[in-house]
Parts: sequence; C-alpha cells; structure tokens
Amino acid sequence: MLLDPPRPDPSPLGLALGRVPSGLFILTVRHGDRATGMLASWVQQAGFDPPMLTVALRRDRYVGDWVAATGRFTLNQIAAGRKRLIRHFARGFEPDASAFTNLELRADGEAGPILCDAFSYLEGRVVDQLEGGDHRIFLARIVAGALLDPSAEPMLHVRHSGMHY
Repeated sequence: MLLDPPRPDPSPLGLALGRVPSGLFILTVRHGDRATGMLASWVQQAGFDPPMLTVALRRDRYVGDWVAATGRFTLNQIAAGRKRLIRHFARGFEPDASAFTNLELRADGEAGPILCDAFSYLEGRVVDQLEGGDHRIFLARIVAGALLDPSAEPMLHVRHSGMHY
C-alpha cells in the first residue's frame, strides 16, 4: 500500500475523505497517431451487467479531452512494488511527448497502450460523462481486459488528505 506523506493542518473532512482507498492505474489513450498515459487513482467499478466503471480526470488535463474525443481508454492497474511506473507517469507528459519510452507495450491494445509491467488492464468505451466540480467523470463500459500477473497483488493508495493530490 502506498500512503501519501502528511501535509500540515489537514481538516477533519480532509482526513476522513483521504482515507477512502483506491487503486493506482496508468490511464492510456490514443488520439489519431498520438498516444499518452497518466497516473490515475479515482477509478471505481460501477456495474456488473454490462461491466462498467467510472474514472475521474482533472478538468485541466488534455488527456480528458482525448478520452472525450475518442470515447475510449485503457486502464493499466499497477502491481504492488512497481513504483517505477508511478515515477515514470507521475510527472505528466505534454501532448506531443513520448510517454512510453523504455516501457514494453503489448500490441493488442485498441483503446490505449497496454503496459506489459501492469498487474491487469481494462479497456473502456465511454457511455456518458459528468462535469463534477474540478473533475470530469467518465462512465465506461468495459469491453476487454485481463489479469497480466496473477502472482502479484494490486497496489492500493490511501491519501493523507482528501482535499488535494
């Protein structure tokens, strides 16, 4: 489990909200001949039949515009102990930068690149979106996915404060 370092004077609400656990993911998306990825943690399963999930992306991220335009994305779940993927994607990438240098990718990902070092992946097709304050929330139907490393465990993330990243 990854626990964010404490920041000064969190509010009682921030302390409680920050303890809502999440996984850690690399969201990838293709837009035309470009592809990118970003670190994402606000992901939640939202249905069984059909399989659905939600993902929340900060409004000022161009990645959200790419997801809205293409209606597709891939979530690569990070395995416990694979902090290299976190370090690689945490800094973010400009739209024309190569986000996948020195990473091994699977060729079968249609929505966004699949990272070979991921714990699992899920490909989503957006069926709806909601403007939620400072984030855009996408509801997606899961159309493909697989567990890539059955011997690993998923990385869990708990923030110190629920009022900021």
